[in-house]
Amino acid sequence: MADNKKRRRTNPTGEELPFKNKLKPDSMILQTLKDLAASCSSSSSTKTLTLQDLTLPFPCREVADLSLSSVESNIESLILKVAHSILSGHGFSFDVPSRSAANQLYVPELDRIVLKDKSSLRPFANMSSVRKVAITARILHLIHQLCLKSIHVTKRDLFYTDVKLFQDQIQSDAVLDDVSCMLGCTRSSLNVVAAEKGVVVGRLIFSDNGDMIDCTKMGMGGKAIPPNIDRVGDMQSDALFILLVEKDAAYMRLAEDRFYNRFPCIIVTAKGQPDVATRLFLKKMKMELKLPVLALVDSDPYGLKILSVYGCGSKNMSYDSANLTTPDIKWLGVRPSDLDKYKIPEQCRLPMTEQDIKTGKDLLEEDFVKKNPGWVEELTLMVKTKQKAEIQALSTFGFQYLSEVYLPLKLQQKDWL
Repeated sequence: MADNKKRRRTNPTGEELPFKNKLKPDSMILQTLKDLAASCSSSSSTKTLTLQDLTLPFPCREVADLSLSSVESNIESLILKVAHSILSGHGFSFDVPSRSAANQLYVPELDRIVLKDKSSLRPFANMSSVRKVAITARILHLIHQLCLKSIHVTKRDLFYTDVKLFQDQIQSDAVLDDVSCMLGCTRSSLNVVAAEKGVVVGRLIFSDNGDMIDCTKMGMGGKAIPPNIDRVGDMQSDALFILLVEKDAAYMRLAEDRFYNRFPCIIVTAKGQPDVATRLFLKKMKMELKLPVLALVDSDPYGLKILSVYGCGSKNMSYDSANLTTPDIKWLGVRPSDLDKYKIPEQCRLPMTEQDIKTGKDLLEEDFVKKNPGWVEELTLMVKTKQKAEIQALSTFGFQYLSEVYLPLKLQQKDWL
């Protein structure tokens, strides 16, 4: 009786969950996942291509992890150069690498976006750039202080040190990226971090600043991903794959159902737009544990954009794409073709707005999409039908349909791109 009551609560209609009868025993699905993990592990042993391995027709700019003493030294050298320019009568200016779209390039061999070497002069004696030069000098001064004190602050802390000058955190954040690029170091090397956003749960043990964390014992909320990746080490796992989830709601469903115990995996989410800490953490897991990464995102253009940021990098931080991108992420779902395949009711599908359609068409013009025929096919279908759907649309068949049927069937059929 208790079992019947439980079934009625999960599926109020009392009917068999759609496609559940197609599921094979878990042991067979687990074997599929073991084969996937083995193939990923063997492919990870091959040398990863770098920008230096390629002969490109123009120079590109890439940053590296630097020690605090190196960052401090670079700042002092830069300021000495500025002082020399002023004393020699050439005025006060900064040579700032251009991060515009025109100065970025997708390199198919690396499967990521890189920054070309073009830069522009930002003079103090110019009305259009005087404020930005002042902000740049102030940020350099604050970073130098952090290096001397060997402490970390958040981007919000940085903004509040001079609200009158910065006016808006968007402006201080943008200049922070400029400074990182000017100094040739990763943003994490500046000791400025974003507030904790991403979370992880599942078959992962790692050390956080010396404390061992077992992510199977973190409850359904999971463990917050440390904003400073340097604190993370000693990663251990018996997982067969990493499940990257776009939405917090889907993550909570999978965590509460303990999906990672049925199919050994690590579940991670940035709760929407990918932040730097989550991107660095995902890359570290992929490289150290040598596990395949499967992505679960909404069936809309923005879901695919989020997936591409993890895989190919963002245009805003293309200068650091080598450290922030995770290669070979497979698109598991929810895909446009799934809407008909899984018979998602029309009332659970949403009409795409004009902006959605434009974003979809723009994505079809991107080189990183063109490289994946499966992505092109799915995105073309989405734009043609003008329909989108959230991961939560699967809840129309039952709150646990995602973890009990949809994902197991996807894994069983190797239905990823």
